[in-house]
Amino acid sequence: MLRIGTRGSALALWQANHVKARLEARGESIEIRTITTSGDRVLDRRLEAIGGKGAFLKEIEEALLAGEVDLAVHSLKDVPTQLPEGLGLCAFLERADPRDALVSRSGAALAALPPGTRLGTTSLRRRSQLRARRPDLVVADLRGNVDTRLRRLREGSFDAILLAAAGIMRLGRAAEISELLDPEVLLPAPGQGVVAVESRVGDERVAAAVAPLHHEATARAIRAERVFLEALGGGCNVPLGALAEGDGGGLRLRAYVGREDGGAWLRAERRGADPEALARSVAEDLLSRGAGAFLGR
Repeated sequence: MLRIGTRGSALALWQANHVKARLEARGESIEIRTITTSGDRVLDRRLEAIGGKGAFLKEIEEALLAGEVDLAVHSLKDVPTQLPEGLGLCAFLERADPRDALVSRSGAALAALPPGTRLGTTSLRRRSQLRARRPDLVVADLRGNVDTRLRRLREGSFDAILLAAAGIMRLGRAAEISELLDPEVLLPAPGQGVVAVESRVGDERVAAAVAPLHHEATARAIRAERVFLEALGGGCNVPLGALAEGDGGGLRLRAYVGREDGGAWLRAERRGADPEALARSVAEDLLSRGAGAFLGR
């Protein structure tokens, strides 16, 4: 019996059950254990004020280290680049659509939203890029899981909201998407659209069980994105986006960093065969052009 630790949101449970089904198809016996995290409990403060995206992992990782669960299933974009000692990421599932999705009450696309539209998102990355492109919109905080955000939109708290496309699609609600935003308009978060499996370092039983779920092309792309993120010291406290995609035999990496108010920003794009070298090259390019000013350096 392998025990999967997961958050209790609809999306987290979809991801955990997806991994469960794939493992059971290979003859494994699986149990899912739902764990409430700090990020789930504290909804009245900005995410960076309660420990960043790691707030969605802390209690699950404590359960892993204590041997209460054997593996954890996460949205990779919520996983910091530095993990607790003794834990590691052992598998990355094939990436779903990495783009951001706009859901508006009127069904209008981003370019057609009228000035003064109240748009909900807590992501500094989304705020920065939106304000750079549409400074006439009113961008307001919106936390909560996918269902909560869509409900608040329907109730009229917002005129439009932004979500990761993969999440809304996995929940069978793609019909509610008003526009899938091209990465040239809004670069996604590093790792967006990827489900990751975390386990204890050295647990060969889990590593062998999840190895058939691992998708190497996805792993190469997100390696570039996460090395870039680490090189810039990024997290939820920095308006930063990155997307690596296959380019022949190599990768194309696009990156964004800017001020939260969108008043100043930088983009970079390079191609290369080695994910880590490519990531560092893009990071060095941005830093040489003044990205440190956006990073508090």
